[in-house]
Amino acid sequence: MILFKKTAELIEYLTIQRKKGLKTGFVPTMGALHNGHISLIDDSKKQNDLTICSIFVNPTQFNDPADFKKYPKTIENDVYLLEKEGCDIIFLPPVEEIYPPGTSTIHYELGVLETVLEGKFRPGHFQGVCQVVHRLLDIVKPDKLYLGQKDYQQCMVIRKLIALTNTPTQPIICATQREASGLAMSSRNMRLSDNERKTATAIYETLQAIQKDIQPGNLQKLKEKAALTLTAKGFTVDYVEIADATTLELIDNWNGSTPLVTLAAAFLNNVRLIDNIIL
Repeated sequence: MILFKKTAELIEYLTIQRKKGLKTGFVPTMGALHNGHISLIDDSKKQNDLTICSIFVNPTQFNDPADFKKYPKTIENDVYLLEKEGCDIIFLPPVEEIYPPGTSTIHYELGVLETVLEGKFRPGHFQGVCQVVHRLLDIVKPDKLYLGQKDYQQCMVIRKLIALTNTPTQPIICATQREASGLAMSSRNMRLSDNERKTATAIYETLQAIQKDIQPGNLQKLKEKAALTLTAKGFTVDYVEIADATTLELIDNWNGSTPLVTLAAAFLNNVRLIDNIIL
């Protein structure tokens, strides 16, 4: 395994590997790695000659500075896990390598994706996501990009980014990895106490209830019931929604045939958790 901190050195190394005909897979992360990240590394290793993992806590995608400061940082353990898993390359850049002086800010036309759900509750978040992913893809130039379905809306945003920028990278969306309890694996879970972890499973259980009970017609009462269920368990709910799985347009009346996804975001004390299920 090779660790790079300098952009120019990584670009030089990967250019040589591409000239050899080697295929590359890329897993961008913000560190605090868990088995969900490791499953992406495994998928990349199966499908490519070289797997690259970046660890970079991107300041431009945090609309709450306090959230940025609290984001867990476990670099030594992250490097250990990646080495153990057989990751080929780690890219561990400081901020100035990703955003060198004079870096211009691009506005990405994301349409409805920026106005609903995470876009609504975290204004500016997806512009920051696009900014860092665009930069990382320019540096790494991977054949395939591996993303976790837990961040459903973010996956859609990155797909749109790839299309907008004509980037020759194939996005691979991988299934959400869950703890035995059903809780979606997330770096933010590190901030939960043992009791909070038990309570947090209610998000997945609530989405499962929507999956079980959904019928064609008006969906408003189903969504309201789900939000009330989480509130009663101590969550502060940002949203529980049902949307078109392809466009993420919010659906209040379902025709019975449009493919759907149900998504939730809620705070448990000061930790914001998200999850989704494709219906």
